[in-house]
This record gives sequence, structure tokens and C-alpha cells, in this order.
Amino acid sequence: MPNQNLQLLIPFFLVLSLLGSSHSTRITTISTSISQQFKQAPEFYNSPNCPSILKANDHHLCYDNAVHVAMTLDAAYIRGSMAAILSVLQHSSCPQNIVFHFVTSASSNASLLHATISTSFPYLKFQVYPFDDSYVARLISTSIRSALDCPLNYARSYFPSILPSCIKKIVYLDSDLVLVDDIAKLSETPLSDNIVLAAPEYCNANFTTYFTPTFWSNPSLSLTFANRKACYFNTGVMVIDLARWRAGDYTRRLEEWMELQKRMRIYELGSLPPFMLVFAGNIAPVDHRWNQHGLGGDNFRGLCRDLHPGPVSLLHWSGKGKPWVRLDNNRPCPLDALWAPYDLLKTPYSIDA
Repeated sequence: MPNQNLQLLIPFFLVLSLLGSSHSTRITTISTSISQQFKQAPEFYNSPNCPSILKANDHHLCYDNAVHVAMTLDAAYIRGSMAAILSVLQHSSCPQNIVFHFVTSASSNASLLHATISTSFPYLKFQVYPFDDSYVARLISTSIRSALDCPLNYARSYFPSILPSCIKKIVYLDSDLVLVDDIAKLSETPLSDNIVLAAPEYCNANFTTYFTPTFWSNPSLSLTFANRKACYFNTGVMVIDLARWRAGDYTRRLEEWMELQKRMRIYELGSLPPFMLVFAGNIAPVDHRWNQHGLGGDNFRGLCRDLHPGPVSLLHWSGKGKPWVRLDNNRPCPLDALWAPYDLLKTPYSIDA
């Protein structure tokens, strides 16, 4: 059970920096494969009652009744991504029915990232897709933290066009989280009527702070949320109906708000506000247990935070502080001990079986 997982006292060890302490160690050639830095994960098998997954068409990943998981992938966050993948598989009752879709910048070394995943997860069903981030880069305005301005953060807006049309529904996950529950439960979130996405909502948060006075003082803009019970939701964990998204051309709706932001500053926080402008008040609810977010602290100092009250199925280190960085710096927060067991990074203390 998730609560039992959180009560475990999990020992963790200081992980040495990837760059090393000496100048000579820092000068690492780009040709060195990242795949050599990570351990191979154990293979996980379906329980006897898992359904068979059948291909919907000739595409090798078009499986009906599979759980399709979408994530972005880059060298900077690869360590977090590896931990997230492991946690998904480890807690799934049908891990062989999970298909991963990784989107990476077209300018990145996709073959290297692919090799990294396949070396640690040789049995995994997955594909890496290139994302032309130069297109969205022209629409991005600076935000309160430079890391939020990375074009790959906006790739989730383009998944419906990047992924094969046979993929009808995905669970989107950020790279700075781990699951302690079966992802199939999250994937089965009902999307009624014409609802496009589901996510945990936080209606106690001050929704007005996500937009500037310029936005609220303009009658035509502030009426955007009229007749909508708009609440804050975190875009790091979402269930998305790709078929409805494509039919409603929601990518274009998000881009229209980004284009307006370039002309007049109506928000400060990266890729989140366009999602709230388009979807807030029109999303399917998901229990808060599926996004215990904010464990990375705020966007400025990244201070330690406690869990929100209630059960936990997913731990999310959104915010400035990332658990692998704090562990490397020997300054972990207490809850970083819950991320450490999923860390596949090889260290000098790793012993090959």
C-alpha cells in the first residue's frame, strides 16, 4: 500500500557528482555513452489476470487496451526519467502492458537517449520521437525561472500531433516524480462527455496569482473564466484523450494564448498558464493522491516541503529542488529518501551482479 511505502525508513547514500571533483574528470567527451552510467533494471512480469494487448494496426506500438505513458526526455533530466520509469513498472500489476512514448528535442542526441533507455530497460516497449522545438521557441516568453523556458517543457502541447494517430489516450508524466501505486488506476480515470483531460485540481490555491494585473484588468480577458469553476491544476500529471484533443484543435488554442502573451504580458509561469486558460474548469477530477506535488519547493529557493494530508500514489518534486541534485550535494530533504531507491545511476559503490 502507498502509505506503507511512505512509512518505510529507506537508507540512501551520497551519490557522487556525474562531473566528478577534479578538472580532468569534468572534461568528459560527448561521445561517452550515458547508457554506461545507469544500471539495468530488473524485468517485471504481468500478473495472471492481465488482459492480452492486441495491435490496433501495423504500427509496432499501436496496442489496444495498453497503458500508454508519455514523457519528455533530455540529458539534463534523464536520471529523473529513469527513476520514474522504474517506479511505474515496479508498482504495476501489468507492467508488460505499458507502452512508453518519449519526446525529445530534435537537436538532442536521440540515439544516445534511446540507447540509455534500452540498456537499462531492454524489455521495454517504447519509442523516442523528435520534437522540432525551434517552432515553439518563437512563442515562448521569459518566465520567473529560466528552466521553465525550455522549449521541451511545451512539448506536451504537441503530443497529439507527434504520437501516432492510433494512440487515443495517454498518461502524461513529468520526469521529477515516482509512482507508488498502479498506473492503470490513473489511466482508467473516466473522461465524460467532451472532457479532454483529467488532473488533480487544487481549488484552495489562489487562482488569480497565476495571471498578471494586466490580464485581470482587461474585461475581455478576465471573462475567459466566466461560467467556469476554474481551479489551479498541475500539468505534470495528466490523463489526456488525444482523439478529442485532435478533433478540437487544442494545440492551436494554446498557441493563441502564447501569441497574446508575446504582445502583452498576461502571466509569469511558463507553460502552465496556457493550459489553465484553455482547460481550467473543464477537466475531469483526479484524486489528489495522484500528484503530491511541490516536493521540490518553490521556484526560487527550493526549500524542503512536507506531504499534503491524505494518501499518496505519486510523489512529485515539482519546483526548483530536485532530489538527485540534493542527494549529490549531500543536502537532501527528508522526502528525497523516497526517491532514492528508484535511482539507477551507477556509482563507485555499485556492485555488478
